[in-house]
Amino acid sequence: MTRVVSIETMASAVGEQVELRGWLANKRSSGKLHFLQLRDGTGVVQVVMSKADVDEETFEAARRLTQESSLRIWGEVRRDERSPLGVELTALGMVVVQEAEPYPISPKEHGVAFLMEHRHLWLRAKRQHAILRIRAEIIAAVRDHLDAEGYLLVDAPIFTPSACEGTTTLFETQYFDQTAYLTQSGQLYNEAAAMAFGKVYCFGPTFRAEKSKTRRHLTEFWMVEPEAAWLELEGILALAESTLQAAVRRVLERRRAELEVLERDTTVLEASTQPFHRLDYAEAVERLQRLGSDIQYGEDFGGDDETILTKQFDRPIMITRYPRSIKAFYFKSDPAAPDRALCVDVLAPEGYGEVIGGGQREECLETLTAAIEAHDLPVDAFGWYLDLRRYGSVPHGGFGMGIERVVAWICGLHHVRETIPFPRMLDKIIP
Repeated sequence: MTRVVSIETMASAVGEQVELRGWLANKRSSGKLHFLQLRDGTGVVQVVMSKADVDEETFEAARRLTQESSLRIWGEVRRDERSPLGVELTALGMVVVQEAEPYPISPKEHGVAFLMEHRHLWLRAKRQHAILRIRAEIIAAVRDHLDAEGYLLVDAPIFTPSACEGTTTLFETQYFDQTAYLTQSGQLYNEAAAMAFGKVYCFGPTFRAEKSKTRRHLTEFWMVEPEAAWLELEGILALAESTLQAAVRRVLERRRAELEVLERDTTVLEASTQPFHRLDYAEAVERLQRLGSDIQYGEDFGGDDETILTKQFDRPIMITRYPRSIKAFYFKSDPAAPDRALCVDVLAPEGYGEVIGGGQREECLETLTAAIEAHDLPVDAFGWYLDLRRYGSVPHGGFGMGIERVVAWICGLHHVRETIPFPRMLDKIIP
């Protein structure tokens, strides 16, 4: 019986007869030969079909094939040094599983708006394969790194009773006879888990109802969020740096071929395996002002500010100790400067901006309660969260890493919409 193999493994079957199952990516014919480009999700390979090797019906069926028709083809694996895989298949037989209708995404150039309307089909393109394989590698690298550091995966809920990052970006939903919200972050629940297990992380979708159409924003995105008891600011900086570096190294080691498909200049990625630059918020503001920004001390950085700043460095920047007034209620104040927060934002170079945000959490019950009230948040909704300060409170902290922004930077993409299979944006919920 002919063995079914994948395209990525067929190089180990030179001289054997095997069966491939996949879809027609492209084809050309030359008299008594058909050259079929077959893809199966693991790669693309050339199948050479000679009229001398198959019956007339099969040869004619191949002539009629349309792009994305689904096929089973069997034949002999042969070496071909011209192929990226080093092999091709000499066809001896074929079954057309389904002859596709005229395919909307032809080999010609198409605009992004058209491609986004056909995102369910655009996923089949070589470039999208490269991006999403790199995404999967980044996720695996980050999880492997945190697992190795002793962090336990603890899932956080999607439905929440209150805000974490601010009430203006909440997606509200009916939860039986109550109002609930889609999570902005798993952090608050992570803090509870950290008091139980010491070192934890969650990984899952988060939601922000931001009416933004910038290249950096999605309404649904994925975050990995480590949190640990006894972890203070310096430890948070070290963990953020090592986690992002683990993702970069893994992609450089295992996904060079995909980076080449994307024509990604890896110079900055190589540099990012070295220690990151560190800047105090005040120093960052002074630099921006010298570079022409009109930002004033006490203001948060906008996208343009992050772009200007990151283009001055060859690797990520860690900006620490932002003003307490522009950070979330749960951040701990710097004892040496109470108007500043013990926090960090990690900005990716080349204008990509923030990819990590985090810091030390306030562990004092009275101080945290006052902060919740000052932010006009309902104290009752945070009763369970305040309990963490009543029963064995300790210094602790962590961060959130936005997967899509990291993917965009590592892949060198202009917009985050290609970093996730089905992006959700202000004007996009289909498909």
